[in-house]
Amino acid sequence: MEELRNCRWHPTADEVYERVRRKLPRISLGTVYRNLEVLALQGTIRKLDICGRQKRFDADPRMHCHVRCLECGAMDDLPLGDSTLSRAIGEIDASYEIREVRLEFLGLCPKCRAPERACRGRDTRRGHSGGVGRPDT
Repeated sequence: MEELRNCRWHPTADEVYERVRRKLPRISLGTVYRNLEVLALQGTIRKLDICGRQKRFDADPRMHCHVRCLECGAMDDLPLGDSTLSRAIGEIDASYEIREVRLEFLGLCPKCRAPERACRGRDTRRGHSGGVGRPDT
């Protein structure tokens, strides 16, 4: 849990494993997977099931949205206030019991947009190495 909280991105189980292994070299990948799943089931963390992609984990279990870059896969929390989400949920038919909200915005991150603006549409974004699974070092 500590390693997940220390991440400034939304890591995969493999990425959490690599970080944990630095402190606990004998830990197995299976142990990390099982613990992440248990923490997600308990509501301590969030498991992000992104269509067609490897599952990622978020140390912040509170209701919030994400924005994901279509080019490099970078993902960030989107600061929509709880009142905005609660208001939207309140407008849903009362016959539903809402248990979870998954709202994801898609677009281009600032790093991927910069070359696009500089070259006025020419595709120079190949090779960009930002992204959800890339630590800022």
